[in-house]
Amino acid sequence: MADLKIVMSKVKNKLPNGTVIDNYIIEKMLGGGGFSIVYLATDNHSKTKSVIKEYMPSKIARRVDGLKIEATEDSHQDALVAGRKSFFKEASILAKLHHPNIVHVTNFFQANGTVYMVMDYEEGANLQSYIKSRGRLSETFIRTVFPQLLTGLDAIHSSGLLHLDIKPGNIHLRPGGRPLLFDFGAVHQMSATRQNQESQVVTPGFSPVEQYNIKGYVGPWTDIYAIGATMRACIEGVSPPAANTRLEKDKMRPATVAFKKRYSAPLLEAIDWAMEIDPELRPQKVSDYLKIFDIEYSLQEEPETALDKFVSTFPWVK
Repeated sequence: MADLKIVMSKVKNKLPNGTVIDNYIIEKMLGGGGFSIVYLATDNHSKTKSVIKEYMPSKIARRVDGLKIEATEDSHQDALVAGRKSFFKEASILAKLHHPNIVHVTNFFQANGTVYMVMDYEEGANLQSYIKSRGRLSETFIRTVFPQLLTGLDAIHSSGLLHLDIKPGNIHLRPGGRPLLFDFGAVHQMSATRQNQESQVVTPGFSPVEQYNIKGYVGPWTDIYAIGATMRACIEGVSPPAANTRLEKDKMRPATVAFKKRYSAPLLEAIDWAMEIDPELRPQKVSDYLKIFDIEYSLQEEPETALDKFVSTFPWVK
């Protein structure tokens, strides 16, 4: 099991600070990956802060004259156009979703040979970095954060969509333990059959077995597995084993056994239920899974450590 890590590699091809895109002034880069760069920006009219995500696939594209994006080779042009369309689709989907626990896209537009997505700026911290810095998190934290995420996920599913890339790195924690689910780059329409399913994005540790198989039948149960894996990462401090490895030989100890001294049985049973290898054994819809968080619970706490005392100073773990 690998520790959760944030890749802090140097992002190439970023826009210079002070660049004006549409009505937004780029203040600084916030981060980036293989397919996009994220900036803090100021709206030129309202003077409010926004977050702008720019489609920039670094392996097949480059920036020309400090602004425009083009394919590095003619053979990459089709892939660049297809990725641009997919990014635009993600933005258009998010713009229609309105839920307090789903990132709010306020604008999206095409410019400079690429696509830009504008989102509300929210103070807070990424769950992945929070786990890395804090280690195991309290049951109160989990019971505060995850029911909210599940109601947001239920809204996504009710819209006929699947997220398919839920993981700590795609969850933003706002003050007061108010989570925000973002990065809908892998979002798919919910399908009634296996026919004509799109290829899957796979994140080892958080993607279930059906996402490893092109014929795997994805559905709400697929996102629920990722929620369970994310909860397990919160209590263990590391990513769970990859699902394809578990399918060959499951060496992962059930949460009800591994963590019974610190967490309640209902919570641990919820994690194990969500992380069943067989999709048919998992909760089939979010509304069924949410009910388990209404069960009363009691804890037999281990002695409080110095880290526990420090984490308890945060408002969402009280």
